[in-house]
Amino acid sequence: MTYKTKPIPEEKPPVSLVERPWGSFLQYAFNQEVTVSLMTVTAGKRLSLQSHTGRAELWIVLDDGAEVQVGETILHPRAGEEIWIRAGEKHRLASAGPTVRVLEVAFGNWQQADITRYEDDYKRPEQGE
Repeated sequence: MTYKTKPIPEEKPPVSLVERPWGSFLQYAFNQEVTVSLMTVTAGKRLSLQSHTGRAELWIVLDDGAEVQVGETILHPRAGEEIWIRAGEKHRLASAGPTVRVLEVAFGNWQQADITRYEDDYKRPEQGE
């Protein structure tokens, strides 16, 4: 089943650097409909290896120590790095050391039901929550 009911960008949308007299900020989704989540992964834990049909995700790594799988590639991003995950692409977030946080900006229709799990440490169902 597909859960695509809203537009999903194929490529990472542009990120704007906005300058102000006091400094600057990065703007990840200017007047767009998105879902923003702050994911926290406890030391030594990991999410399921999963994909989504209804959304693409931009992950902004906030802490060192994350391990990210996208497709068959394993990444060890540093704090501040960004990772684009296309709709339908297998991915997983893990903590390779201390607790790590990743800010997720999801483009499309965010719902638990669109998850397909390929591997899961917690014996959750292959589909959905």
